[in-house]
Amino acid sequence: MSALLKPSEIVRLLSEHVIGQDEAKRTLAVAIYAHFRRMANTAVDTVELTKSNILLIGPTGTGKTLLCETLARILDVPFVTADATSLAQTQFVGDEIEAILHRLLDRADGDLSRAQRGIVFVDEVDKLKTVSGQARATSGESVQHALLKIMEGAPVRLKDGRHIDTTHILFICGGAFVGLDNILTKTHTFGFISTSGGDDQQILERLNARVKPTDLLEFGLIPEFAGRLPIVTRLYPLSQEMLVRIMTEPKNAIVKQFAAMLKSDGVELQIETDVFRQIAELAIEYKAGARSLRGIFEEMMTDVLYAVPDHPEIRKVLIKSLFEPPRYLGARPEADA
Repeated sequence: MSALLKPSEIVRLLSEHVIGQDEAKRTLAVAIYAHFRRMANTAVDTVELTKSNILLIGPTGTGKTLLCETLARILDVPFVTADATSLAQTQFVGDEIEAILHRLLDRADGDLSRAQRGIVFVDEVDKLKTVSGQARATSGESVQHALLKIMEGAPVRLKDGRHIDTTHILFICGGAFVGLDNILTKTHTFGFISTSGGDDQQILERLNARVKPTDLLEFGLIPEFAGRLPIVTRLYPLSQEMLVRIMTEPKNAIVKQFAAMLKSDGVELQIETDVFRQIAELAIEYKAGARSLRGIFEEMMTDVLYAVPDHPEIRKVLIKSLFEPPRYLGARPEADA
């Protein structure tokens, strides 16, 4: 990153690609800003500036991976993802962790200094929780211990003999943490707060939604691992309106991609607003958040992409409902579906 971006600039750039989750964006932006300030000044007035890794908590399909990927593009730093579940299923955790760092080095085109300033996103860390009486707990806890060293910062020797220092690699962990809300209900007892007017409820909601280290310990993270993730922010389920916006508003929104594809063939794509609402309703029913949007959209566009290449006279495609065939305008009658 040639110049240090302000948190507000990071949020603005994130919002060009990621819809909603404003609180998570602000938290990430401030954390990233502080992280790069630390790298630029490892010590200020003899005070050592240490790294703060991040934990993203939210249901599947709410944008955890997308936020991290977009952040890495904005910052122009190498980025890799890892699956905590896969780490827990292997007997050679150390080798798998080394492989993650090797992939980070590959993403940096072999530039060790760039790799050492990259971002690693470890998804599904909630699956590593310790649960007494379950065999899985042992493997999950062992992976937490294995991740501790590299998350805090240490030189790791790769198989090719090189060492990669993880001190300035930012680790962002994510997970759904199903059941955490039940813990919050028991441990958070904020009631009356002396503030002015309408601010009361908003402040109360933020306090009650805040995840404390003790909540993570009760969930099943070991104290040392939870301690390596001092910054915790939550992502919330996407509403129908937000899912519609995800399909239509970002720079690389899915409808813009298909419209550009058809435009290259001289065909205009027009999709009625109700169609996006119908797709969003299905996505909510599938309980997979934004992840299911593309699959539903692709299925809807299959007939269109099949018909258009065979009928160069088609000039416009109109889709009025997800449950009705598309209309082809400027085409021969047999091209109509």
